[in-house]
Amino acid sequence: MKRIIVVFALIFVLFHQAIAQNNSKRPNIILIMADDLGYSDIGAYGSEIQTPNLDKLANSGLRLREFYNNSICAPTRASLLTGQYQHKAGVGFFNVNLGLPAYQGYLNKESLTIAEVLRNAGYSTLMAGKWHVGDDSLAWPNQRGFDHFYGFIGGASNYFDIGSYPEKAPPVVLVKDNQKLKLKPEQYLTDEITNNAIGFLEEQNSTGKPFFLYVAYNAPHWPLQALPEDIAKYKGKYDIGWDSLRTRRIARQRESGILLPGQTINTRDSLVPDWNNLSYEEKQLWKSKMEVYAAMIDRMDQGIGRILDKLKSLKKDDNTLVIFISDNGAQGGYASLGRRRPQRNSGPLGTAGSYGYQEQNWAYVSNTPLNNYKNNMHEGGISAPFIAWYPKQIKGGSIAKGTGHLIDLAPTFYELAGAKYPVKYNGTTPNALAGKSLVPVLLGKEVEVARNEPIFWERAGNRAVRKGKWKIVSTYPGYKWELYDLETDRGETKDVASLHPEIVNELSSDYFKWAEKTGVVDYEKIKPKGGFMIPGAERQL
Repeated sequence: MKRIIVVFALIFVLFHQAIAQNNSKRPNIILIMADDLGYSDIGAYGSEIQTPNLDKLANSGLRLREFYNNSICAPTRASLLTGQYQHKAGVGFFNVNLGLPAYQGYLNKESLTIAEVLRNAGYSTLMAGKWHVGDDSLAWPNQRGFDHFYGFIGGASNYFDIGSYPEKAPPVVLVKDNQKLKLKPEQYLTDEITNNAIGFLEEQNSTGKPFFLYVAYNAPHWPLQALPEDIAKYKGKYDIGWDSLRTRRIARQRESGILLPGQTINTRDSLVPDWNNLSYEEKQLWKSKMEVYAAMIDRMDQGIGRILDKLKSLKKDDNTLVIFISDNGAQGGYASLGRRRPQRNSGPLGTAGSYGYQEQNWAYVSNTPLNNYKNNMHEGGISAPFIAWYPKQIKGGSIAKGTGHLIDLAPTFYELAGAKYPVKYNGTTPNALAGKSLVPVLLGKEVEVARNEPIFWERAGNRAVRKGKWKIVSTYPGYKWELYDLETDRGETKDVASLHPEIVNELSSDYFKWAEKTGVVDYEKIKPKGGFMIPGAERQL
């Protein structure tokens, strides 16, 4: 009998040792996403903003020249979290219900989140920051696979608690593991997102499991609110104005290799005034906006540095993949629809209660060298910086073309984690994954993702298709396709649709087949009556 007990005890020990050994080989994964950050807004992509921690990741990791999102917050997050096109995941328009499955405004059960799949594979799943893919508590992070969550559910938040000013703005309502709480007067939201991410890592350290941590910062999304010490670092930095600053960013991009020789840059936005024609008072206002915007990015980078320090102190840095992206391009102001109405303010720019935003004049710089802005399917609306860092696996200082998309992240993580994508999950048959693994690109075996079909976009009537070097794009309410050769014209300066009608016909045919398969509906048939107000945006779409 004693011999049998000893044998079972030995089997038990060996079994758990095997699990521990397997877990030690599987990488931890940290996915960091900024909000409304333009393509050139960090140092590694040409910016003057101080982002030493992101720059360090870039210099010892990989940057992609081409990585795509869905042009606006909620649809991007739906694809990011599920590996599905946003319509297939149920968030085809925004986090509002338009009455059809593809437009229900929250993640459907058939679209499994990265957290659900990785938790099923033995990972701890952690999140801090902005959710924005389901307002109802049944669709919150803890209900969609995350062991722990701290952050806010909707699309925007103040960075400071501004006290009781219901006529100005609602208080900051946060959630931690399904319990509501409020920001304290001395707290700054970017720091609290970082603090909770670090706290989750400390708590998870005793589990013996690998982890997936998703950090969704809301910086530098409006309102422009930053800490005084961070704003002070940028005083005078933007006195030169947007035209000179953009020229300097382009020069840095060329020097670093992010912008290749012979590649076009977008033409000057005709709606952006010449800096030298502004009055002294106008210049003071405009440069102050960019000082606060830069300070918000700076503080986010400081937080990323603290997370990396914690990773190192836990001795997990050598076996962790870190990826950094943005959810869309910088917010231009939707020029075709007019500028936003004056904002509600109960404090000076940058302070608690101020509701300024970057606006098109500076967003034109943020999206350098690309064309257009957030909510548009030209390159400036759907392109993000992409940094991947994985010690001993990713070659340091490398830059690749990439041509990746949000839908590629889920299959990438599953491959690295050895996680099998379920055939059935809680009685539901999951949607097939739409993307391709980025692993060959990350490890330097390929320079771009090898696909069997194009990449597609649709949101609020704006449409695009990317196939090889070709891209077609149309902007609502128009239906006419433009055609660009992105191999030489990433700035989308020359529409060659009339020269290559056969390419337009081929890609548009691909688009309509995809739209039917994915549940896309003509926007005219589903658009909200009277337009749609983005919460807090003070204008209709």
